[in-house]
Amino acid sequence: QVQLVESGGGLVQTGGSLRLSCAASGRTFSSYATGWFRQAPGKEREFVAGIARGGAITYYADSVKGRFTISRDNAKNTMYLQMNMLKPDDTAVYYCAARLGTVYATSVNDYPYWGQGTQVTVSS
Repeated sequence: QVQLVESGGGLVQTGGSLRLSCAASGRTFSSYATGWFRQAPGKEREFVAGIARGGAITYYADSVKGRFTISRDNAKNTMYLQMNMLKPDDTAVYYCAARLGTVYATSVNDYPYWGQGTQVTVSS
């Protein structure tokens, strides 16, 4: 199985940027499609962005399209989420997730492997 550790969260003002990283260890990272999810207080965990295991195909939730960019470096066993033009509504704990196979998924239930999460807070 694969172990995932997120980093890069923090406090930022509206309009600012952050770059999250998800470092993987264990089985070959390139065997997994991966994604980013987030969970705000009192809300369900929601899909943010997904990327195929080769990195060529990406998909975004409408709420972040045009502002966030997902990428991965299989040689470094790491996935990234570049977040620009941040808004207070982006405040949440951000999680990375992995699933064996080529293609990402958008449902929480499709990912068996999760990191511990990193807090992102956007102040108004």
